[in-house]
Amino acid sequence: MASITKTTNVQLSDRINKLEASATLAMAAKARELRAEGKDIIGLSLGEPDFNTPDFIKDAAIQAVNDNYNSYTPVDGYAELKDAIITKFKRDNNLTYSPSQIVVSTGAKQSLYNIAQVYLNPGDEVILPCPYWVSYSDIVKLAGGVPVEVKTSIDTDFKMTAEDLEKAITPNTKMLWYSSPCNPSGSIYSKEELRALADVLQKHPDIVVVSDEIYEHINYVGGHASMAQFEDMYNRTVTVNGVAKAFAMTGWRIGYIGAPEAIARACNKIQGQVTSGANCIAQRAVITALEAPVEKIQYMVDEFKNRRKLILDLLSEIPGFECNEPEGAFYVFPDISHYFGKTIKGQTIHNATDFSMFLLENAHVATVTGLAFGNGNCIRISYAASADQIKEAVKRIKEAIS
Repeated sequence: MASITKTTNVQLSDRINKLEASATLAMAAKARELRAEGKDIIGLSLGEPDFNTPDFIKDAAIQAVNDNYNSYTPVDGYAELKDAIITKFKRDNNLTYSPSQIVVSTGAKQSLYNIAQVYLNPGDEVILPCPYWVSYSDIVKLAGGVPVEVKTSIDTDFKMTAEDLEKAITPNTKMLWYSSPCNPSGSIYSKEELRALADVLQKHPDIVVVSDEIYEHINYVGGHASMAQFEDMYNRTVTVNGVAKAFAMTGWRIGYIGAPEAIARACNKIQGQVTSGANCIAQRAVITALEAPVEKIQYMVDEFKNRRKLILDLLSEIPGFECNEPEGAFYVFPDISHYFGKTIKGQTIHNATDFSMFLLENAHVATVTGLAFGNGNCIRISYAASADQIKEAVKRIKEAIS
C-alpha cells in the first residue's frame, strides 16, 4: 500500500491570512458547538427570519422542478427574472432600469463582492458609515481597497451626517457603501437625509455609491428612500437588493443589482469566471416572489414590529443597556459600554467582544460583538426569534449580569 505523504508546510496566501472570518457566522458556529455539548443556547446572532418561505413561493419552485428547469442559467439571470426585478424597482422605488443594468447573483453578498472587484484598485478608499454590515470591510480589502470608517453614535441614531461625509472624503475616495434599513442598527435614512449626502457628493463627481437595500420591506415607519432616486445620483449609484430577508429565503441565495451599465456589464463578466448564473429553481421562485404584491409578506413585518417592541421593553429594564429605536430590519444594537472595566463572575469585560462571549458562556445567549460592525461599544441582538425565545434570552442576560 502506498504511503500517504502529509503536507506540513502549506503556505496560504497573504490575502486569506489577512481576511477576518465573518463574526456572525463564527458566533453561530460557536453556538452550534455548545449545543452539541448539550448546552441550551438561544441563538440571537444570525440575521435570519424564523419564518418559513411563503407557500406561494415554494409552489413556484416545485413547478419549476416539474417543468424541468435544470440547465445552466444565463450568467446575469433569466430574462423573466430580470423583467420582474425591473418591475419591482419601478413599483417600489420609482427607479427605471433596463435589462443590461440588472445582474442576478448568488445572494446579495456576491453582488457586493462583484462590485468591489470590478470597481476598486489597490489604495482606493471606500467610506463606510459605522456601524456597517460585517462583510463590507473585508470585501473592500479583498479588492485591495481601504475601508474608511465614519463613526456615528446612538445620539445621531447611528446615521452619518453630511458634515461627517464631507470630512471623510479624500482624493483617494472611490466609493461610499451604506445600508438602509441598516444592519446592525435598524436605522433608516430619510429622503431628506440622503439628499443632504447627495449634495456633498455633487462636489465629488467621481465617487460611486453602493446602496444596500436588502431590508427595504422590513420597515416600521414607511417611506423607504433610494439614493438612485435622485436624478443627479442615478448614474453613479449601485442599488443592491435580494430576497433573503423580507421573503424568508436566506438559503435560496438570490441577490441582484441595478447599476450603471458599465458596472453591471463588468459584474456580469467577473461572475462568468467565478460562479456563472445563480440556481435555476431559486430564480424561478424569485420571479413569483417579486411579482406578488408586497402585502403578501406584511404578516412577517407586523410580527417583527411586535417583537421589536417586546425586546426594547425588556432591555430597558436592564441597567447599562442603552438602545435607539430601530426603524427597520430585525436587530437592536444596544450600547453596553457601561460594563467595560467591570468584573462579572470573575470575568473582566474590556470590550464588546468580551461582553458577547460572556453572554454566550454564562447566559447561553448568542449575540454578536459590535466590533465586527465598526462600533466597539455595542452588541447586535437579532429579534428574528419567537417571543418566548426573546423573553427567555433577556431573562438570562439580566440574571447573568445582575
